[in-house]
Amino acid sequence: MDDAKLSSAAAAMAERVEAALGGQGRVGVAFSGGVDSSVLLALATRCLGPARTLAILGVSASLATDERRRAHEVAARIGAPLVELVTHELERADYRANGPDRCFHCKSELFERIDDELVRRHGLTAVAYGENADDALRADRPGAQAATDHRVLRPLAQAGLTKTDVRLLASELGLPCADKPAAPCLASRIPHHEPVTEAKLRQIDDAEQVLRDLGFGEARVRHHGDVARIEVPAADLERAVTEPVRGRLLGGVRAAGFRFVSLDLGGVQSGAFTLPLVTVRPVHP
Repeated sequence: MDDAKLSSAAAAMAERVEAALGGQGRVGVAFSGGVDSSVLLALATRCLGPARTLAILGVSASLATDERRRAHEVAARIGAPLVELVTHELERADYRANGPDRCFHCKSELFERIDDELVRRHGLTAVAYGENADDALRADRPGAQAATDHRVLRPLAQAGLTKTDVRLLASELGLPCADKPAAPCLASRIPHHEPVTEAKLRQIDDAEQVLRDLGFGEARVRHHGDVARIEVPAADLERAVTEPVRGRLLGGVRAAGFRFVSLDLGGVQSGAFTLPLVTVRPVHP
């Protein structure tokens, strides 16, 4: 991690986050390798030191293979120790049912396993995760209630950092994920009330790897049975239907197990399945 002096604005933001972490003995950071959890991990490491910081990567079928690899690279760049924690959300009927509260059951699984398996073993005095101030206002974040239930800290949101603030800090800290697009878990590609299965998650992972290999940095493969509905940024739509990319994309996604391949003219749509079904997010302290 680049330890160059931060700008005054970034330093002020970092100080607020570090103040929210102050007084802790050893903090476990629920870590994905995304920009939010990476900035939180970096600031925790700066504030507390590597010996008092632990990155915790939840590993299951809903974690893309490429995301797992990148998370290790980012933690190594920061200089923070990382442990993998195998989670079993697919064994939870409420998670498999895939209602709008699916993320609640996923986060509950993660935080319960952290409490049961890691807190005592690693001497953790607190667990934190990377919710930012913008996330705190969104209705499609049921996992936040699980964090409340398990008394998980939200230092970025507590410090008032927006997504823009977090990306600024990531850039000034020299994190390799500073410009990384959001990468929700693979289960978010399955329409609500359609069951989540390991086979579907594997199909999505394989199909999205095809898109990454073709140079689409941000993309989603929505699972509609035999149909893969592909979302790429609007600026990439023309390239996606131009040879030779079109043929490679079609062949690769079919090889992942889909019969039909469609391209969504709406582009990448965050919260496409959840936002139409929720209006109010539960208030938490």
